[in-house]
Amino acid sequence: MGGMDTGRRPRAGIVVTGSELLTGVIADRNGPWLAEKLSELGFEVAHLLVVGDRAGDLAEALRFIADAGAELIVTSGGLGPTADDLTGEVVAGFAGVDLVLDEAMEAHIATILATWAARTGFGGPALEAANRKQAMVPRGAIPLDPVGTAPGLVVDRPGGPLVVVLPGPPRELQRMWPSALAAAPVAALLDRVPRAAARSLRYFGLPESEIAATLRAIEAEQDLSGVDITTCLRHSELEVDLRPRPGTEDVAAKLADELAARHAKHLVSANGESTDELVARALLDAGLTVATGESCTGGLLAGRLVDRPGSSAYVAGGVVAYSNEAKVEMLDVPAELISRHGAVSPQVARALADGARSRFGADIGVGITGVAGPDGGTEAKPVGYVCFCVTTAAGRVISRDPVLPGGRADIRERSVDLAMHLILRAAGGAEDE
Repeated sequence: MGGMDTGRRPRAGIVVTGSELLTGVIADRNGPWLAEKLSELGFEVAHLLVVGDRAGDLAEALRFIADAGAELIVTSGGLGPTADDLTGEVVAGFAGVDLVLDEAMEAHIATILATWAARTGFGGPALEAANRKQAMVPRGAIPLDPVGTAPGLVVDRPGGPLVVVLPGPPRELQRMWPSALAAAPVAALLDRVPRAAARSLRYFGLPESEIAATLRAIEAEQDLSGVDITTCLRHSELEVDLRPRPGTEDVAAKLADELAARHAKHLVSANGESTDELVARALLDAGLTVATGESCTGGLLAGRLVDRPGSSAYVAGGVVAYSNEAKVEMLDVPAELISRHGAVSPQVARALADGARSRFGADIGVGITGVAGPDGGTEAKPVGYVCFCVTTAAGRVISRDPVLPGGRADIRERSVDLAMHLILRAAGGAEDE
């Protein structure tokens, strides 16, 4: 491989294999994860292809990415013991070498399988054949020790691109990733890759059209062609990613500062931190605890809060009070309040927040009740109408009652997103609007 063009980033491609991904049985998790990691390392991810378990399709995908100028290809899947696990064989053909038995790897896998066989009772010739198949590697390849039973591979194809072959199960792939990066050919390639120096800004409540208008205005005054700019909505937030090409890092930094200043009211983070990270730090820094009283979200908010390690330091607990009886009996919502205003009302949302805070002795209580649909809406309270309330031990009350768009899953997900921002506002001491 020759030297890299200093005006552009080296290209990488990803090939994810598995016929089950093309039939919709499962969704691909490896491709997006690998794309994010490669971008962080400084690569331009040019292609992400998903192919079935067919040798011809995989070989064609490898050739396509190579012809597109990629210096690195990462594959996932197709390393198992069954007949449709063909990645090692196809990559060997792509590199122009044959498959050979790696006896040390065969012994290593045999040790792993022996433990499994003793536990399950399965063993014998079938297991031995599976072991041998997985220990066949392209001649000259660097094997990566298995996390499960399938080893990974680093194959240095003459003339490029370099190929890293990883297993399909996401847990195994992610745990093998550091070993792949440490392999000598990959480490040598990374030494020549300019670091990304990317900036990511997150906004809440800001339409994408506003960022587009701001970018047009800035571009009229300065050249932004050296910065790759992407915008997307994720978790109800508008994410703006700025990835400078080599030599334009100062332009990207100046642009990020300008975008942050022009839309400061809606800015959540100017350095890529997620709302979940900000909520956790705000609660920890202030020494506060939070409790939830959820109806239409059915525990999704509590699940989001406890998803981070160490959340026991700031999450006191939560109650899913779906029925009116549960609201009354578990969170002390007055039955008369439900009768007068309805279960979906700002008044009941506040009672849920107060009840959760009292029940768990928390500093912050969150109440959510709404019409998630698809049925149950009325003219006054249509599908998507959700009432939120956050109350604090200090007497602060933050409430919202928007009509959220989308189907049932969308409404529940967006409800959790909004609730996280209300908790952040309460924990961080920001004034309510």
